[in-house]
Amino acid sequence: METLFQNVVNALQWGSFYALIALGYTLVYGVLQLINFAHGDIFMVGAYIAFFVASFFLGDAVPFDLSRTAVLALTIPLTMILTSCVGVLLERIAYKPLRRKGAHRLYVVITALMCGLILENGNLALLGASRRSLPELIDKTVYTLGGIAVTNLKLWVIFTAVLVFVILQFVVMRTKIGMAMRAVSWDKFALPLMGIPLDTVILFTFILGSGIAGLGGMLFAMSYPVLDPYMGAMVGWKAFIAAVVGGIGDIRGAFIGGFLLAFIEIMVAAFLPSTFRDLFAFTILLAILWWRPTGLFGVPHTTKI
Repeated sequence: METLFQNVVNALQWGSFYALIALGYTLVYGVLQLINFAHGDIFMVGAYIAFFVASFFLGDAVPFDLSRTAVLALTIPLTMILTSCVGVLLERIAYKPLRRKGAHRLYVVITALMCGLILENGNLALLGASRRSLPELIDKTVYTLGGIAVTNLKLWVIFTAVLVFVILQFVVMRTKIGMAMRAVSWDKFALPLMGIPLDTVILFTFILGSGIAGLGGMLFAMSYPVLDPYMGAMVGWKAFIAAVVGGIGDIRGAFIGGFLLAFIEIMVAAFLPSTFRDLFAFTILLAILWWRPTGLFGVPHTTKI
């Protein structure tokens, strides 16, 4: 039983990373019907931004000494802001021109894939292939309860993921900008007739999704402090699959789908050889989609004529 509960805690931490990335996928898809395949690499960019921001405040360039708690408090908002700038830059340079020209959705998807490759290989060209390690920003404390070990960092990651989900659900369901986002997903052509600026809503969506990805990248770098240019590729793909299984376009579905995938992976690796992890995880997820093609919380959409 101790092993089971320990794996549950590990799955909650890993699922938090999947959930944070999946939320960004589902935000953009819910508004633009666009699968932003570069989102996993924005997660990677967020981890690198956190590394450089934290290293700057802990380095000699700052004329006064800062505690690690103060550096952490400064790094979190700066990482989210700068990562949001990267997401907005991608939207303005890559996606907006295609949207203006009425390009087919296939070309937008190909563009998103290319943007991800540019971020990966651009990072590799500028910073090199050597791996980097995020400085420790908090003193890690291990809490032991009945043979189950939990660190304060794991608790922070899980708590942050839940908090982000609650805030995001409130923003989308209870605010005017959230109402506008839902209106775009329903009928983006009628939106300008109601006086709602479409570009502003799309811009806010990318700011929100990219900022969450940057926060996830920072938390991932704090938990597993080895950064490389391709760290977001596989995590991003799995988070996308989790969002689809949960029902892409639905915030609850993305959140629960991330934890579901993590639980399957961790439990398979705990009781079977680790080589079976992805095989069993994706087979089970495929079965869920066979049972519910729209995902656990997704609903079928009708095409308006």
